[in-house]
Amino acid sequence: MKAILLAAGFARRFGSQKLLARLPDGRCVVEAATQNLFDAMGRSNVIAVVGEDAALIKVLEQCGSEVTVNVETENGMGSSIAAGIRASMDAAGWLIALGDMPQVSPQTISRVCETLESGAGIVIPTFNGARGHPVAFAKDYRDELLALRGDQGARGVVAAADPRRVVYLPVADSGVLADIDTPDDLSLPKATHQT
Repeated sequence: MKAILLAAGFARRFGSQKLLARLPDGRCVVEAATQNLFDAMGRSNVIAVVGEDAALIKVLEQCGSEVTVNVETENGMGSSIAAGIRASMDAAGWLIALGDMPQVSPQTISRVCETLESGAGIVIPTFNGARGHPVAFAKDYRDELLALRGDQGARGVVAAADPRRVVYLPVADSGVLADIDTPDDLSLPKATHQT
C-alpha cells in the first residue's frame, strides 16, 4: 500500500505556505505529517504530491519523501490525487493523507491500512461520529481515482461506492479532524490519542 500525501494546495485562508509554517515543536506542518506516515508505513511507501513550489519540495526531499509534482494544481485536489495514483500504479491500495493534518497518530494510520488490507474497499476514520482523514482505497478504485478533478477530492468516489464496501472506522484520535487552516491553528492543543 502507498500513502499519497497531498501537499499541492494554495493555502488561501492561511495567507502563506501553511505547510512550511512551524509547529510548537519546531517542525514544519508538512514535516510532522510526513513523519507520521513514515512511522506507520515506512519511508519507501510515501509519495508527496506538490505543486511547483521549490521550498516545499526541498523540505520534503530533506525529510526523505518521494516527491511528485502536479503541474495541474489549478484543477484542484482531485488532480493531485490522480497524480499520486499515476506515480504508484502498481500499489495494492492507497492511503490519501493531507499535508495540513500533522496530528494524526501513526497508530491510527496503521489501523486504517490494516482495515483496508483485511478486505474493505474504502476505510474512513471517524472521531466522535465525524468523518476524518486519512482515507484508504483498495486498488479496484484506481480508475475512479485516476479520473478525479476539482476540489472535492475523492468524495465522489466514496459517494458512488457500494456502501457495503465502505468501512467507517471509529478511532480515539482527534487528530483525524485537526487540520491547519489559519495561523491560530498552529497553536491548537495537541490532539488526543487514546489507546
